[in-house]
Amino acid sequence: MPPHPTTTSPRLRRTRARRLRRVLAAAASIGVVMLTTAGTGHADPYAAPAAVPKLAPSTLDVRYAAERGAIEKALQTAQKVGDVDRSRALGAFLQPGRRFLYFDPRGGGRAIEVIGDITRARRIAVLVPGADTTLSTFDKRGGKPWSTPGGGARAVYTQARSMSPDPGLAVVAWLGYAAPKTISSDVLTDERAAEGAVQLRHFLKGVHRVAPGASVGLLCHSYGSVVCGRAALDGPNSAAWRQVSDIALYGSPGTTALSASKLSGTARVWAGRGATDWMEDVPHVRIFGLGLGPDPVSPEFGARAFDAGSGGHSDYLAPGSTPLRNLTGIALGRPSKVTPR
Repeated sequence: MPPHPTTTSPRLRRTRARRLRRVLAAAASIGVVMLTTAGTGHADPYAAPAAVPKLAPSTLDVRYAAERGAIEKALQTAQKVGDVDRSRALGAFLQPGRRFLYFDPRGGGRAIEVIGDITRARRIAVLVPGADTTLSTFDKRGGKPWSTPGGGARAVYTQARSMSPDPGLAVVAWLGYAAPKTISSDVLTDERAAEGAVQLRHFLKGVHRVAPGASVGLLCHSYGSVVCGRAALDGPNSAAWRQVSDIALYGSPGTTALSASKLSGTARVWAGRGATDWMEDVPHVRIFGLGLGPDPVSPEFGARAFDAGSGGHSDYLAPGSTPLRNLTGIALGRPSKVTPR
């Protein structure tokens, strides 16, 4: 029986709500471009990164020790200047057993952490985070620690160990670039991603020296998928890049690539988006360098679409969730463990 003329059906309400979100997203995108920001003019109190040797099997322990010393020094600075959020984050970095390959406390900060034994790993997953990621949000963001680089990497590592007692996996939480803010014009272009892509490719060269026999899976969330996209587009022919067998794009606004085939080389390209992820409402365009291109989950893009569950933009690596299970299957290089959308 059709609904009463004065009653709006749930389906119609959802359609109207989705249209409204898209209008608001488009308006916000235009508004962000018109915003300008001014610097505070204050000198950064934090020291430049410590000098460390080139990444190689013989230098790992030296690097871990040097970065720990740099974190301790940055914590002292944070306490001195009254940076409570930074102090909390850096104190957590110094917990026993945590190992960082890179650390830079300046600005929003950069950090690269390793979970597992990267020298013995048969498989290395590199988690590339998106906008609003800083040292202060490296481990905690609201009530969803899995939505951060550190928490997400641990969620993948734990899930992998639940699937196999010896998964042969190391997971890297890679905040190796200056992630943009969500409310900024930076998220509408690939400029930050271009800088991040250079750093990501440089890091993968180091990974190749440390573990030349391991294969690599990139787990690229939100704006991090733009970083991964630019890294892939910048040339897939190096030995380090040929180690990359899987690229997973989730919660992605686009990659600047017109299709998955432009990114793949020999890698499998995956894409997923949760049913309530607001990224669905972002305009997927690219005009005169503005916008990030086609929607990676669209059939036309040509990626392998995986089931990303019913969650939102911050829920992909939630413990026990469908997307965590599928992204861990991708991290392990096991396509048979990934359920399609």
